[in-house]
Amino acid sequence: MRLSRLGGLVVAFAATFALTVPAQAAPAEVQVQGTLSWRLARVSNPTADQQRAYDLITRAMNAAVARYNNLSGLSKSITAHYEPGVPTADGSINGTIRFGAFASMNERTALHEIGHTIGVGTSGKWGSLGCGGTFKGARTTALVKQYDGQGASIKCDSQHFWPYGLNFDSEFSQTSADRHVKIVEAMVRDGL
Repeated sequence: MRLSRLGGLVVAFAATFALTVPAQAAPAEVQVQGTLSWRLARVSNPTADQQRAYDLITRAMNAAVARYNNLSGLSKSITAHYEPGVPTADGSINGTIRFGAFASMNERTALHEIGHTIGVGTSGKWGSLGCGGTFKGARTTALVKQYDGQGASIKCDSQHFWPYGLNFDSEFSQTSADRHVKIVEAMVRDGL
């Protein structure tokens, strides 16, 4: 823009230039979304106790599956059961989760048990990846170092890992739940 004085007026002259630049495609943002799904095995005419369990399990599983699907690219079909004889809960690599005690029908437990259905402590490769001891997978190790510093590692026994294994209710927070999902996904990428 050029300004000129004409008498007491300031006149602006503007020139418009068109610059044509070949368009470059913007890098595509890759959105990885998991495809975990679940269903609840239920009796057709539940007692009040069973219905309470079904409601709690549904809330817990919906939250946990949504978190896995939003934060990972993992896939699994899971069937959840209410089994009052199970002390807390257990998950199997065959895709079955059994919930027993009402106190364990929460998102933390559901996330933890989904990990078992994906292979945490249940895959035939669990031991060869360093469990029990220190998990050896490169992706998993790099991720925990990113979270907790260069001295960090994932420890594991015959069934569980820590940190971020969500083994106890006291370990649950939004951050630790998100990190749990990312660690489980890294374990799968490492060969779990």
